[in-house]
Amino acid sequence: MASWLAVAEIQQHQVQSELTTDADAIAAQPQQWLAGSATLPEVDGRPEGGHRGRHQLGPRWQILDAAGGVLTDSSVGLPISADARRVAAGQRRSVQEDVTLDGDSYRMLTVPATGGGAVQVAVNEDPGNNTLTMFGVALAVATLLGVGGAVWLGRVVARAGLRPVQELTTAVEEVAATTDLTRPVPVAGDDEIARLGRSVNTMLTAIESSRRAQRSLVEDAGHELRTPLTSIRTNIELLLAVERHPERAHRLPPEERANLLRDLDAQVAELATLTTELVDLAREDTTREEIEPVDLADVVAAAVNRVRIRAPGLTFTAELGSAVISGRPGELERMAVNVLDNAAKWSPPGGTVRTELRVDADGCLLTVTDDGPGIDPVDQPHVFERFYRATAARGTPGSGLGLAIVAQTAAQHGGTVMVDSVPPHGTVIAIRLPCARSSSVS
Repeated sequence: MASWLAVAEIQQHQVQSELTTDADAIAAQPQQWLAGSATLPEVDGRPEGGHRGRHQLGPRWQILDAAGGVLTDSSVGLPISADARRVAAGQRRSVQEDVTLDGDSYRMLTVPATGGGAVQVAVNEDPGNNTLTMFGVALAVATLLGVGGAVWLGRVVARAGLRPVQELTTAVEEVAATTDLTRPVPVAGDDEIARLGRSVNTMLTAIESSRRAQRSLVEDAGHELRTPLTSIRTNIELLLAVERHPERAHRLPPEERANLLRDLDAQVAELATLTTELVDLAREDTTREEIEPVDLADVVAAAVNRVRIRAPGLTFTAELGSAVISGRPGELERMAVNVLDNAAKWSPPGGTVRTELRVDADGCLLTVTDDGPGIDPVDQPHVFERFYRATAARGTPGSGLGLAIVAQTAAQHGGTVMVDSVPPHGTVIAIRLPCARSSSVS
């Protein structure tokens, strides 16, 4: 529409300019034009626009005297209105009118002539109007084609752009329907959709890993729980059999009965410990504790005091420097207690458990050293695995989860844990955590 209006305005300006130029040229020397009887050529008309016969090319013009009479060839036939007569009489400067000649639309301009009278010039507007109409039709067709093409192209581009999203949606829906997390979503390219696909694959891998870990934990827990439960059930059935048949009580002397009850008590305690450790291990990152600044020295000191009460036959030494980290106090204390319990468990009577906390360029380093028999180099890479029991430890109480909880807690706090033997005997467990600041050793 803006283009059509601009062209129409240009065309009107050209017509007006042509009228003014021609009228001024004739009005300046009317006698010369009268003497020469200048006329414009004519051509045979063709059946176009409903008109037939002879048509002039260019403007038509005629000269009027002061009374409004025509001085030139009257065949031009321009109409003389009252306003045109006033211009010829000198009563008006100029007048512009729209007239019809031989079925064509003309714009006519009447201006005063030099020496009196007036000059009339008319320009046929139909060719310009026809051109403007054709231009408008062409613009409308081009606009419709452009809009249609844009709609089609937009649909094509949109479908091409949304195809990866549809494929991703289909793949995710299939995963949700089949719960098969081993089939990754197909990803191609480096755009945002591809990035989303890779993120979905990473999420599926993490979920599958978590599922495997959960399945493994349940299977291992079931296996570990089965042994104490079977022993407890056997002992309870034996005691119930004696209660149901008092005549057979002589088969279970009081000493054996007392040993049996003590064994039941130990197994129940072991089962309770195993259950607690399983809950701690399965908790992973879900906890009601908030991460906060924690002075690791205070946490380790509290853990040392707890374990010292449990193992009165051992000596505990602690060299603890202030070391502030960001963590969960309860989990950190449980980690320290598990390490100290493990050291106390393997230390001989009268042995010493040495605890040291210091800060170096790499962060906080907590070490716990015992005087026990040490860990076989073959078993050292596996001591932090769930339910792993070294050959030397299979005859002693324990679940094989304590050090696994230590490794998990250290990893959740951005740290690492390692184990090594101390010549000639003993074991050292070292936990390194990212440290915020430190103070001198106390």
